[in-house]
Amino acid sequence: MKSKIKYTDEPLGELRVVKDILPPPDQLILKEDNVKITIALKKSSIEFFKKEAKKQHTSYQKMIRQVIDWYASHYKKSA
Repeated sequence: MKSKIKYTDEPLGELRVVKDILPPPDQLILKEDNVKITIALKKSSIEFFKKEAKKQHTSYQKMIRQVIDWYASHYKKSA
């Protein structure tokens, strides 16, 4: 069991207000244009992504999409 934090009434020292630099919640949603496609992949590749996605508690489609995005981003920069 973790030990509990004991708070004291000691002085905190000089405090200062920090400017709020976070965007409002409506700007946190980064919506990108997606296009639905149909693609045929090897069964072994899908099995691999499903197994890894289960370990990471995520969607295998999301993992495949991220791999493709990284690939395209990498070669887009070097072109």
